[in-house]
Amino acid sequence: MTDVPRSRLLEMLLQAGRLKTTPRTGWHQRGVPAPESVADHSHGVALIALALLDSEPGPFDRARVLAMAISHDLAESVTGDLSLGASRLLPPGAKMAAEAAALAELLGGLGFAANWTSLWAEFEAQATPEAKLVRDADRLDLLATALSYELSTGTRSLEEFWRFAPEAGFAYETSRTLARGLRERRP
Repeated sequence: MTDVPRSRLLEMLLQAGRLKTTPRTGWHQRGVPAPESVADHSHGVALIALALLDSEPGPFDRARVLAMAISHDLAESVTGDLSLGASRLLPPGAKMAAEAAALAELLGGLGFAANWTSLWAEFEAQATPEAKLVRDADRLDLLATALSYELSTGTRSLEEFWRFAPEAGFAYETSRTLARGLRERRP
């Protein structure tokens, strides 16, 4: 590895590391004190995806699922986190175009850029079993976090998050069962 790519890799890793301090905007907007970071969320998605891999029958590419789960929000290290409320106000395709441009900027000059961009595009397209499993994990993490905030902080203005992830919107039975269980625990 030459000094230029090594330096470029370091720049990307430092930029991506900002996800550790990038708060999830929607929670903040709803009055949740000290909301999770995007990196916290990505960890939750990866953990749930790992559990789903070991709970849901089917031939899944485990490495692809975990790589997708960890990197699905990587573009937010450039764009920041757009809340559900803000995203719905954008023209169709605008958020996806911005995230594609952010990934191109973040990963530019790195030999694995095409692979990582492909993982993100696969997740966005929802055309593979792996992408659907990660989407389920993404939404389950959202619901688990909403429940945690409702129980621990008393925040009651989180209904939009529950509406965003209805039980019927999950691809896999294990996910639907977990979503139902989370709903049943709401105060």
